[in-house]
Amino acid sequence: MKLNKKSLGKMFGAAPYVHLTMKNICHRVIYVVSFATLWSEAITMANQVQKDIAPNLNKPSTSTAPSNKTTNNANTSTSAIPSATSAPSNSKVKSDYVENSHASNVEAHTSNKTTNNLSSELNSLTVTGKSGNSKIHNKEKIPSRVEYKPEKWMLVDQTDDCLTQLNLAIVGHVDSGKSTLSGRLLHLLGQISQKQMHKYEKEAKLQGKGSFAYAWALDESAEERERGITMTVAVAYFNSNKYHVVILDSPGHKDFVPNMISGATQADAAILVIDASLGAFEAGIASAGGQTREHAQLIRSFGVDQIIVSVNKMDAVQYSKDRFDTIKLQLGTFLRSCNFRDSNVSWVPLSAMENQNLVGPASDARFSWYKGPSLLEAIDALQPPAREYSKPLLMPICDVIKLPSQGQVSACGKLEAGALRNGSKVLVLPSGDVGTVRSLERDSLPCSVARAGDNVAVSLQGVDASSVMSGGVLCHPDFPVAVSDRLELKILVLDVQTPILIGSQLEFHIHHAKEVAKVAKIVSLLDPKTGKVTKKSPRCLLAKQSAIVEVVLQGEVCVDEFSSSRALGRVFLRSSGTTVAVGVVTRVITAEPN
Repeated sequence: MKLNKKSLGKMFGAAPYVHLTMKNICHRVIYVVSFATLWSEAITMANQVQKDIAPNLNKPSTSTAPSNKTTNNANTSTSAIPSATSAPSNSKVKSDYVENSHASNVEAHTSNKTTNNLSSELNSLTVTGKSGNSKIHNKEKIPSRVEYKPEKWMLVDQTDDCLTQLNLAIVGHVDSGKSTLSGRLLHLLGQISQKQMHKYEKEAKLQGKGSFAYAWALDESAEERERGITMTVAVAYFNSNKYHVVILDSPGHKDFVPNMISGATQADAAILVIDASLGAFEAGIASAGGQTREHAQLIRSFGVDQIIVSVNKMDAVQYSKDRFDTIKLQLGTFLRSCNFRDSNVSWVPLSAMENQNLVGPASDARFSWYKGPSLLEAIDALQPPAREYSKPLLMPICDVIKLPSQGQVSACGKLEAGALRNGSKVLVLPSGDVGTVRSLERDSLPCSVARAGDNVAVSLQGVDASSVMSGGVLCHPDFPVAVSDRLELKILVLDVQTPILIGSQLEFHIHHAKEVAKVAKIVSLLDPKTGKVTKKSPRCLLAKQSAIVEVVLQGEVCVDEFSSSRALGRVFLRSSGTTVAVGVVTRVITAEPN
């Protein structure tokens, strides 16, 4: 380049008409040379740093972060922070960035390109949700449940001789004899001593209810005994030859169906108790208010596919085979309509009061026509339930026990997935508090480890007692479940007289939670056989129709899509004391941030 005033002016940022003295020119030459030298050194240092760190970033992470590290925690504001368990994935992102930078010139253009790439990565981590619970749509950036690796202690030792636990719900129409059957079974199997039984008999006779003695073994409250009905779910235990059986004796009166739902959702199988008396069976199976019908529909909706139909009070019909066959024919047709398979339904005639066919063959000569199994044998014939030991911890909270004087709070429920032991960290939802397991109880006895399928009381420390509530959930701190008040459901409308409309207010039940719900949108009608859409945006839903709807809840619930968690994805809609629809959660609708 020819050196003149004009070219020098362009080089040093001066206009061509500026008068340049020799002194000014020397100062500017020194400045340019210094800047060029520094820039060259910066480029050399940047290249050397890339050569040093790129190989290390390509290596898989070997960090052993503690298992209780909070990742995407519900109460963590920086939910985009990667966890130790997702380190390999994040290392890959860093490695790609370094390689891209190394392949390009280290100039302003490269810096801008890299900044844009990082910005797009961060923007892809779209955070949505409410009450501190976030959803990261980029699933590759956080550990998924599929990627969860259980520790060895969480899995069942196959050499252990312990009996498999079976959670058995006892359901049926009011006054069918559910509690009497449960109490008699417990007494015959040695869970109620003769001294205790004598006490129950004496107390029952004093109130003029001598026939309720066995029921009083489970109906312990004064109001239950006064009214002669079960109002809450009673829990008891016994061992058969094959199982450690947890009995969930459920209320049959229509006023207490919500309690029945809360307790019986924990069931692996069920005993449907039928009153064989003339008129009693017919009342239970009637379309209007029949609790036999509603309980059978609910039990199937809970995911229970194995059922024992115990036709009780056979002594009231002189052990008539014709009566038993009539009940079996009529009820069998209804159970098939509820999608129970014939192969998964056992029929056992018995008399709890007369001790006929409970734990052994019937002794009454009028019962000689029956050649099938006893009730206890039918229980042992049930298939063992599948357990999700290798999935992250999940326990819907059924009940809470608080001891303010001792500063203790315990969450009770069935472990649906994963395992717990003393010292385990747990996330309490919907509050978002992280606590530590102080101690565990199973069957009212201390235990060191609890696994999926166990009914346990979990004593917690490090959390406020007010944050632990029935209807909440205990889960793994790194695998929180959603908390939402707007859901998309796939439902089946039952035999209802009143149609479901947009704006209809219903009782919404999910695991142990209950909320007021409003139908915000009826998305479509579905073919009940194929599941395909037959009509979009219908005005109302009638009996036996299947549909996709959106509901808005008065309060938030812990929930998950049915495809991910059956325990947190089954729903029941009730109105005016009747179950009007059953269904599953197909989508958790979260609010976008403002």
